[in-house]
Amino acid sequence: MEKRVRELKVDYGPAENIYWVEVLKGLWITNRHFMVNMWRHILHALRIKAEKGAVTFQYPEEHRPIHHRWRGRHRLTVKQNGAMRCTACMMCETICPDECIHIVPGESPDPNVEKFPEEFYVDALRCCFCGLCAEACPLDAIRLDVIEPEICGFTRDIIFNKEFLMGLNNDRPWEEWYIENKTDSKEK
Repeated sequence: MEKRVRELKVDYGPAENIYWVEVLKGLWITNRHFMVNMWRHILHALRIKAEKGAVTFQYPEEHRPIHHRWRGRHRLTVKQNGAMRCTACMMCETICPDECIHIVPGESPDPNVEKFPEEFYVDALRCCFCGLCAEACPLDAIRLDVIEPEICGFTRDIIFNKEFLMGLNNDRPWEEWYIENKTDSKEK
């Protein structure tokens, strides 16, 4: 069966055909926004008006508020007795579109649990923070709710291990890398 392709022709008016008319319209809009926001910022700085102009955050002193549904760093949850909730069902690893989760299952010492992850790694630089792993987990063992805006810092190999994800240790691999490189550069 043959498909017909229909061509759409858009007829521009005489003003749109002249390039500089559209450029001047764009400059007018940009300058109008600049002047309105400039006066709002001046009045806000002089404390005449309480409202700010454009939404601008003066970053080091003022941080952007983080939404309560923000998908942050990964976290592995634990049971009340301190054991991992994860049973290495491999659902999160299977559904991950970036293949950033790596699980090595093993037999659990607890007779009530069939298996548990011997190794659990999340590559933060490959992750797109889509939240599919948290949705696929039947036991609510993995979550993306740690509010930590600066996940990755100075290195390209940030892989979170099981202990870090459970909060058992605070070893941050990128900080170790940064400290090593900082001391190496001072020695030179």
